[in-house]
Amino acid sequence: MTISSDRRFGGITAVLIAAILWGTTGTAATFAPQVSSVAIGSVAMGVGGLLQALIALRSLLRFRHALGQQWRLLIVGALAVAVYPLAFYASMRMAGVTVGTLVSIGSAPLLSALIEYCLEGQRLSLRWMAGASLGIVGMLLLCLAKNTGHGATSEMLPGILTGLIAGLTYALYSWAARQLMQRGVPSKTAMGATFGVGGILLMPVLFATGAPLLASWNNAAVGAYMALVPMFIGYLCFGFGLARIPASMATTLTLLEPVVAAVLAVFIVGERLTPQGWLSIALVGICLILITAPAKRNSTLSESRETV
Repeated sequence: MTISSDRRFGGITAVLIAAILWGTTGTAATFAPQVSSVAIGSVAMGVGGLLQALIALRSLLRFRHALGQQWRLLIVGALAVAVYPLAFYASMRMAGVTVGTLVSIGSAPLLSALIEYCLEGQRLSLRWMAGASLGIVGMLLLCLAKNTGHGATSEMLPGILTGLIAGLTYALYSWAARQLMQRGVPSKTAMGATFGVGGILLMPVLFATGAPLLASWNNAAVGAYMALVPMFIGYLCFGFGLARIPASMATTLTLLEPVVAAVLAVFIVGERLTPQGWLSIALVGICLILITAPAKRNSTLSESRETV
């Protein structure tokens, strides 16, 4: 049946909270410059994923047979979880923080919609496409406004391509987790299993690169914050939202993440944002309004796809 407006509103709110928490990661990482981006990514997603599995342990045992029946979805989602932070932070290293973040996050909504179209036959509405387009234009403007010192280098194109891999894996684990939920696996169980297995896959990377996290209390505090707040709490919120709204809408809502990151960089890190940058933030705001406003019953908007 079609989801209720209250259920939809709760899902949207939860995903927006997740995006806000994720937007703090870049600023938090600046407080531990000695720690590599790969180590930050593996501790955040790896430890955060294991924590999700831990709090869902009882539910994981209860629904182990349901998870076993959907093992292909679980493996796809877990592999995507493991690849995502490595591709995301590698993209930032090669193409620059701003370009890497915007390509990774900005490409996810379109890739998510493409996955839903190819694998589920879901049709996209004109309003969704208009909203997503505005959001992507906003991301590109923000990229131009903030990309002040990282010019075109030999690593720019590989960095952009790696960012697209990050966007694809982000869209893929979001889709896989939602598919598990739609096939009878509770939200907490689906997220705990997907991120728990993904976290296990990331442990070798953490052991290989994470020594600087233990070099000082400051570095350890940053690692703990990344694992507990943006990733653990953030993905609990994201999983709550995924159980209530389509993956394509959820990934589009997370276009708020780079906006939060840019604003924090201005007010905390001390970076400057041009009028063009503020315009891009306004465009992302319009994007969020377009894709989250309730549609008419006869509309072809995504409500026609929101079934549980």
